[in-house]
Amino acid sequence: MMEIEFPEKLRFLFEPKRYKVAYGGRGGAKSWGFARALILLGAQNKLRILCAREVQKSIQQSVHQLLNDQIQALGLGQFYEVLQTEIRGINGTQIAFAGLSSYTVESIKSFEGVDICWVEEAQSVSKKSWDILIPTVRKPESEIWVSFNPDLDTDNTYVRFVENAPENAIVVKINYHDNPWFPTVLEAERLHTKATDPKGYDNIWEGSCKAAADGAIYADEIVIAQEKKRVCNVPYDPALKVHVIFDLGWNDSMSIILAQRHLSELRVINYIEDDHKTLDYYSATLKDMKYNWGDLFLPHDGEQKDYKYGKSAEEIMTDLGWDVKIIPRADIEQGIKQARMTFPQVYFDKEGTTRLLQCLKNYKRRINQITGEAGEPLHDEYSHGADCFRYLCVSAERMVNDEWGNGKIKYPKQPIV
Repeated sequence: MMEIEFPEKLRFLFEPKRYKVAYGGRGGAKSWGFARALILLGAQNKLRILCAREVQKSIQQSVHQLLNDQIQALGLGQFYEVLQTEIRGINGTQIAFAGLSSYTVESIKSFEGVDICWVEEAQSVSKKSWDILIPTVRKPESEIWVSFNPDLDTDNTYVRFVENAPENAIVVKINYHDNPWFPTVLEAERLHTKATDPKGYDNIWEGSCKAAADGAIYADEIVIAQEKKRVCNVPYDPALKVHVIFDLGWNDSMSIILAQRHLSELRVINYIEDDHKTLDYYSATLKDMKYNWGDLFLPHDGEQKDYKYGKSAEEIMTDLGWDVKIIPRADIEQGIKQARMTFPQVYFDKEGTTRLLQCLKNYKRRINQITGEAGEPLHDEYSHGADCFRYLCVSAERMVNDEWGNGKIKYPKQPIV
């Protein structure tokens, strides 16, 4: 009987569970352990195994080579046939590889009969990909294995499997000190990182989440907001007006911030992001919330008439009963500067603004590939929320709390603590 080395903390991979999740820093032997476990299980029973990641443009980007290395290390070269794009066992076990981002609900149906799906580098997997994959892996007693090094605490994988772990899941954090075979060459790298990159060390080696993405425009401000506990429970206060700030979009995302102002505090209580919805839809959605509504702020293009309706966004929202104010056109860099200055006054509701925080943590500048210099902010999936936040900050001084009918300012007695 062959004696096989295996990390103690990963032995849960041999227990029956729907979800098996391991996350942590570098050197924890997560990928090594997952690959070894799959090869062993596939040798014991006929299994269909899918090894997936968010993007796989070639087989070289998959765990194909890692699995091949484990096959050789375990002396199972006669059992497994390693082909260019798949691996087969003589007992009928099949191991396939896929990039999730290239699949749709229809095209992924070929994986319905999978016994085990291992998603590697899962920190990059989008909500859309998870929403497609999870119901597809539906065979009785099928399992989804997830391994990743955390990036941001707002990433869908971290929120889905760590902060809100599903039922019938085992979730384990594993780091270098849990690896009994941690090599001396990596120990030297670890110590070097600790000495030269103390800010990055906890994420790289201890598996802690970053406060913001590398190069994020508001990285320092996000760190301070979290340290000062300004990402917290921020309840709606009916004594304060709720002001609505729009970043207009159709094919691109429509972003909407709901904020209240108390003295110097700016309280962001909710955030909405969607696309291909009309303004009357958003108006009805907002009014269903039954808040004490204040002004609705639109960017400067809210004054432009839409060829589809013959009216501007300002006219449409005014007709729907909103008190509309237009945010004057301003230089983006000046707006970013104003947002940085306003950040210390802002409180974010942890539940209601998860997506907004994700946008702010990932808001970056375009990098010149030749010079390496940072340029204008990137226009991507995160820029709409960040633009909306910038509009909030430049409009904050115009947000008032007029009491019904008498024009007086009404403030509650206590600030957020």
